[in-house]
Amino acid sequence: MRLVILDGHTLNPGDLSWKGFEDLAEVFYYPRTPAGGVIGRLHEADAVLTNKVPLTAEVFAACPKLRYIGVTATGYNIIDLEAARRAGVIVTNVPGYSTDSVAQVVFALLLEITHHTGYHAARVAEGGWVKSPDFSFSNFPLLELTGQTMGIVGFGQTGRTVGRIAHAFGMKVIYHTRTKTKFGEYPVRYVDLPELFHEADVVSLHCPLTAENKHLVSWSLLQTMKRSAILINTARGPLLNEADVARALRENVIAWAGMDVLSAEPPPADNPLLSAPHCFILPHLAWASVAARRRLMREVVENFQSFLEGKPRNVVG
Repeated sequence: MRLVILDGHTLNPGDLSWKGFEDLAEVFYYPRTPAGGVIGRLHEADAVLTNKVPLTAEVFAACPKLRYIGVTATGYNIIDLEAARRAGVIVTNVPGYSTDSVAQVVFALLLEITHHTGYHAARVAEGGWVKSPDFSFSNFPLLELTGQTMGIVGFGQTGRTVGRIAHAFGMKVIYHTRTKTKFGEYPVRYVDLPELFHEADVVSLHCPLTAENKHLVSWSLLQTMKRSAILINTARGPLLNEADVARALRENVIAWAGMDVLSAEPPPADNPLLSAPHCFILPHLAWASVAARRRLMREVVENFQSFLEGKPRNVVG
């Protein structure tokens, strides 16, 4: 069994081990693979692991031995699933491995926006406190979360975890999801989408990207939000119309935004959010804590082993 790892550096930059796969197959490892190099590296492969390298119908046609794709992530939109099905290729993913890490980053962004800890720590390091005439100073209004309303779009595992943390902060929690379900772990209220955006002090996105919700957050919806509102996106970049969000920040339609994802990654230099005021952007790192990557590695190995045993798990498509 010949297993090719196309972009292994993302999952394992050197602090984990590939031994679980080396015990199961002949492994060919590449830290990164350019688009033009995919077919050459997979031509003789029986199985492949990919995180963000797309696998298209052209790849399947050129790589007839390929029988298995392990996506080292939850999202699998990089795979042409219909072409994989026609080629008889099984595709697996890993749901839920980064729930706690993503929820933690939601609040890392939110707490930076509400108290500007990084900014004020930098001012202290520059000597601003030494020179201050007062024992305390702040250059932004400092916002308390208790009593504020957290609106969560998408109420799966990650959305519910974010809600639990918000509740622990003393926030009211409202949510919107495609399938309304009963939930009793903490007080929460289901609302329709326009009501959520109108009522929430903080909106956090946790829904998958679909053809129907691309650019879900656009100018018409942004205009219904409070001028003091904060928008957080750790889900998928294309959920936002980025030009509209940048305009909303420039024109004070909303107060702040925090992002861990953009529509193209790495982003082009002209992405409007990169120059928007009051916008914190992280380089898609919410999933990548050491603990989360260890869970991911373990699950990817188990997916592959289950495939070899004829009992594939976490199959998509």
